[in-house]
This record gives sequence, structure tokens and C-alpha cells, in this order.
Amino acid sequence: MLYKFKSRAAADLIMLEPQGRQVVTLMGKTPGASGIVTVAQIPAAIAALEAAVAEEEARLKAQAAEDGDDEDAAEAGKDAVRLRQRVVPLIDMLQRSAAAGVDVVWGV
Repeated sequence: MLYKFKSRAAADLIMLEPQGRQVVTLMGKTPGASGIVTVAQIPAAIAALEAAVAEEEARLKAQAAEDGDDEDAAEAGKDAVRLRQRVVPLIDMLQRSAAAGVDVVWGV
């Protein structure tokens, strides 16, 4: 299943269900078949997503320091898709929507 985020201020954004559910939860919403982030809620949603990215990056940095210079772990980490890569397009959509004064909706 796919999550599709829509806004009149930006192009549609599509995510696989696990990632869609994750970002909806990070924004403080309950994952479901559909939902909305109102213009008033957008700043808090952006802040929550940015905080989650910072937390993940700090955790990965600490883990890398713990592991030392393990080349196998470094190679495996390069192929992984980070939360930052998943949420930057959504943050951009949210920022554009806030500037235009329009809501962002999602549906499955």
C-alpha cells in the first residue's frame, strides 16, 4: 500500500506504507486511510520531523563512534536510506504549503 501526500502548493509525494505511517506518526498524527495537516499545524509538524532527523543522526553518529572504524558497518550504512532522505521532500511540501496558506492531506 502507498501513502500519497497532496497539497495545492506542491507536487504530490508518494511513500510506501511503512515510511508513510512513520512520518505521519512523527508529525503527531494518527496513521490512517486519510488525514490532514492544517496550515496552523504545519510549523509543529516541520519541527517534529526535523527533531526526529536530528535524533536519528545523533544516534547513528554515536553508534559509529562506538563501532570504531568497522569497514563492513560503514559500507552497510552507505546503502541505507536515512530518515532525512525520506522527510526532506515532505518538509519542502509543508513549507510551500504554509507559505501558500493551504493544508496538506494524505490518503492511502
